[in-house]
Amino acid sequence: MSEKPNETSAGTPADAEPAVSKTGRGVTSPMDSPTEQFPAMKLSERDVPRTDEELGLDPDVPTTGERAAVADTAATPPADRAEDPADDTETAAYAYASIPPAANAPGEPSKAARRRNAENRRGTLDLGLLVLRLVVGAIFLYHGLQKLTGWFHGPGLDGTRDMMADGGWDHPTLSTILLVVGEVGGGALLVLGLATPLAAGAVLAVILNAWAWKQGMIPGFQFSAAVPTGVEIDSILAGAATAIILTGPGRWALDRTRGWATRPSFGSFAALVAAVVAAGLTFWYLHGGNPLTGIGPFG
Repeated sequence: MSEKPNETSAGTPADAEPAVSKTGRGVTSPMDSPTEQFPAMKLSERDVPRTDEELGLDPDVPTTGERAAVADTAATPPADRAEDPADDTETAAYAYASIPPAANAPGEPSKAARRRNAENRRGTLDLGLLVLRLVVGAIFLYHGLQKLTGWFHGPGLDGTRDMMADGGWDHPTLSTILLVVGEVGGGALLVLGLATPLAAGAVLAVILNAWAWKQGMIPGFQFSAAVPTGVEIDSILAGAATAIILTGPGRWALDRTRGWATRPSFGSFAALVAAVVAAGLTFWYLHGGNPLTGIGPFG
């Protein structure tokens, strides 16, 4: 009886000994010493987004065309789409739904309506530009019709040509044509508010030539309108034509849909520079001489 325990102890296999974990403690559960190996994960080759812009968190309201494209894509059979499900999974991993903007409060105008209202707050600006255009255009049209038709006790074409020849213009016929076209054409277009930068540039070139011609007749600064060679009225008309070029004709004009009608920019400034250069070249070629003779350092 006393030897049975020894036999039982000797007959116990070595594998039956209590298992010991790597920490030195006894193993009480299979989970204390796991032997399962997890499969290696394949890293995606796509760049991991790190910013809000890359994640696509910014609200983006799709346009009508984009919504139609999404609807067509949704209606496409699965067989026609990409065959690689991995691509769809990677694409969908970072696809975020568009967040529409919050609706306006009841009675509050939309952003587009507020923008239109701000643009319409021009007060009497368009009315003032209309008056300026009508006055300047009518003055040039009046003098142009005097030279073209002889109306309003004007000299007519022949009288204008003789006047240009007596005034020292080298090519009186060409000078008469340019003068009449500039006054009649430019004045009429200003009244209508059509092609305003070109029309105002034409009358500006005409009045600058008249200014230079009067100023060069007698040495010294001739400004007062009380003398025949005074350039006071010519200076006022030149300033008014310049203002029309730089401000535009306003919305009460045939050019109201053009950008230069309400928001003139570099194009209008280029028209102003072109008019001044054209006036200088015309006076140099058709008349010549220094119109600033006797004025300070110029003569």
